[in-house]
Amino acid sequence: MGIKFSKMNGAGNDFVVLDNRDGRVKEYPEFVRRVCRRRLGVGADGAMFVENSSRADFRMRYFNSDGSEAEMCGNGGRCIARFAYLKGITGPSLSFETIAGTYRAEVRGERVLLEMLPPKDLRLQFELDIGDREIVVNFADTGVPHVVAFGEDVDRVPVRELGRRIREHERFAPAGTNVNFAQVMDRHTIKLRTYERGVEDETLACGTGTVAAAVLGALLGRVEPPVSVLTKSGVVLTVHFRKEGKAIKEVLLEGDAVLVFEGELSDEWLKDVGP
Repeated sequence: MGIKFSKMNGAGNDFVVLDNRDGRVKEYPEFVRRVCRRRLGVGADGAMFVENSSRADFRMRYFNSDGSEAEMCGNGGRCIARFAYLKGITGPSLSFETIAGTYRAEVRGERVLLEMLPPKDLRLQFELDIGDREIVVNFADTGVPHVVAFGEDVDRVPVRELGRRIREHERFAPAGTNVNFAQVMDRHTIKLRTYERGVEDETLACGTGTVAAAVLGALLGRVEPPVSVLTKSGVVLTVHFRKEGKAIKEVLLEGDAVLVFEGELSDEWLKDVGP
């Protein structure tokens, strides 16, 4: 028998989502690398698995397309929440366990409101030497590490080249960091482009990066909640939160969680990777 899956996307960040509560998939990195390969597999930025949990409705395991496991994924979190609801695993209000912690979500039709953990390790306006120049950046851990650089014209930023250099910078070794380039459009709007660690390229959106840009922008006094973030895909994600002095509280990420199609991985394809 093949393995059933759903293809989903959140703001253009696309995922292969599977119910693995029976533990059928075991060789995660190799399986994920193959299933996420575009044209030779299903194709996706990452793969997610619903697994059993004793602390929440289910456990979410998220892997980037290179097979590396990540602590959390904001767009993925919304998608897996809706997947669990559509499959009857949970009701519309649910919780799920991740490496980063336990998250709560509410499914509202094709949109999901995801309660994020409080951002930590906040660092504002520090210089980073990237060889031929120094740039001023900010940092926040929103479940995964994110650098955010604010600028005037984000469309002209060489995201792939500059993002890779910052992602691999010794200051963030050994795990590296995700890198975001943000442009403040008005007091409630940010335009954002993201280089994602593990995908090793610019993606159409990043949920945890969206949250990082919004809260860091607020701490810098450039925006105030709620913050609408225009992603590379053209889809807008909204970040709700409260700012109390230098503290950020009650962070919610709101956005789409689109079911694109459902399918089954054939035995023919699976035989070379195993279950």
